[in-house]
Amino acid sequence: MVDALIFSVPEELSGQRIDKVISCMVADMSRNACVKILEENGVSVNSKTVNKSAKVNAGDKVCVKIPEPKELVAEPENIPLDIRYEDDDLLVVNKPKGMVVHPAAGNYNGTLVNALLYHCGDSLSGINGVIRPGIVHRIDKDTSGLLIVAKNDIAHNSLALQIKEHSFTREYQAVAYGHFKEPSGVVDLPIGRHPTKRKQMAVVYKNSKPAVTHYEVIKEYKDFTHIKLKLETGRTHQIRVHMSYMGHPLAGDEVYGPSKVITSLGGQCLHAGLIGFIHPRTKEYIEIKSELPQYFTDFLKILKPYEQ
Repeated sequence: MVDALIFSVPEELSGQRIDKVISCMVADMSRNACVKILEENGVSVNSKTVNKSAKVNAGDKVCVKIPEPKELVAEPENIPLDIRYEDDDLLVVNKPKGMVVHPAAGNYNGTLVNALLYHCGDSLSGINGVIRPGIVHRIDKDTSGLLIVAKNDIAHNSLALQIKEHSFTREYQAVAYGHFKEPSGVVDLPIGRHPTKRKQMAVVYKNSKPAVTHYEVIKEYKDFTHIKLKLETGRTHQIRVHMSYMGHPLAGDEVYGPSKVITSLGGQCLHAGLIGFIHPRTKEYIEIKSELPQYFTDFLKILKPYEQ
């Protein structure tokens, strides 16, 4: 069964090419993916099939047929999942530290996607391709916490648009080095690929995207601070990059932290503890919370108190 996404062209996109309009309106779909669907006659405007050079007007009704996902490379694996919410459209899973979200070079097994394929079968959205079925957003391998997964393309598009429009709530807790000058604040600095270290991200002003992180101090310790963070955008490694740039890298961060890493943490001390979203079907606001995991609380217990 092929899903179809239907929408009206907004005023601000009137006069634009259909491929650009689709890439703007269908979250998580690249321009190249749009062009491929157009070339396969999968797009109609006002019930008429169009090609990629067609231009549209405000109010035009666009129908995009999302093709069936190809056979998955990833195999289902019976890996236990800590599911915090589930219905016919989506589920929220509490990912443990150390689990990779989706298969990639060097990580083809044991990922969250392998576990989801076993749990959900073919009930996962195909918008994000064959290797990332259902994955609306990601968290790093060594970040623990909540992740939302879409079971169909309608839900996926709705959730991804909420993230794009900054109406999707994502709150984290972390332990960072040092003490902050202010008890709360906003880091508004663009993030892009590091100019020389191509596997890293950095605060850069060329070939970058806007990135906004809100932070709030929870408790200070001798050498560290326990903080809460809220994402306004969702760039790769955003919290880790912003905190490092501010002089407060996360404890355990092997990439953006100091050269002497706290290896016992097994990676950055960062937990995605809360997500909130408008349910794609019911339109109800849902908020899911996850308690701090043991690695995090054990680390807090050994920190020395802050003496001013």
